[in-house]
Amino acid sequence: MNEISASQAYRLLEPGPIVLVTTSLEGAANVMTMGFHMMIQHAPPLIGCVIGPWDYSYQALRKTGECVIAIPTVDLAETVVDIGNCSSDTVDKFERFGLRTRPAKDIAAPLLVDCLANIECRVADPSLVDRYNLFILEVKRIWIDETRKEQRTMHHRGDGSFTVDGGTLDLRERMTKWRHLP
Repeated sequence: MNEISASQAYRLLEPGPIVLVTTSLEGAANVMTMGFHMMIQHAPPLIGCVIGPWDYSYQALRKTGECVIAIPTVDLAETVVDIGNCSSDTVDKFERFGLRTRPAKDIAAPLLVDCLANIECRVADPSLVDRYNLFILEVKRIWIDETRKEQRTMHHRGDGSFTVDGGTLDLRERMTKWRHLP
């Protein structure tokens, strides 16, 4: 085995599919690409995500306490990267990338119609934001398009390359300890 830099840990323990985060502040919607997020617990469902103060979404999330986490699929890969490479203070990302939206049920941030799923969230615990830029979000509603033909998500490897989901491995019968979970 060869040793690599500890700073490369994120490339080995990638947290999940790359996502888009929408926020809305004073009537202005924003969208950003995010790779640092994780499930924290099942009930209530909590998600941790890191958004830095250099992102417009950071200020919007701090002030409003709500966002949507949208899960894009591989057919949106170039758009997802391009969204991450520009800033809302210079461009309307929704217009530039032709992002179709619809209103969320309980929060001001929009849902992204072309994504596989959208998760409406509210900040449940802001105590780690100042120290780590870590927002603890509680899932309030989930919207999924199960009829969407493309359902493969993508996972950032930290160097501009992505892994794409393929098939599934069904081991539910062996998961006896976890059968009580929905």
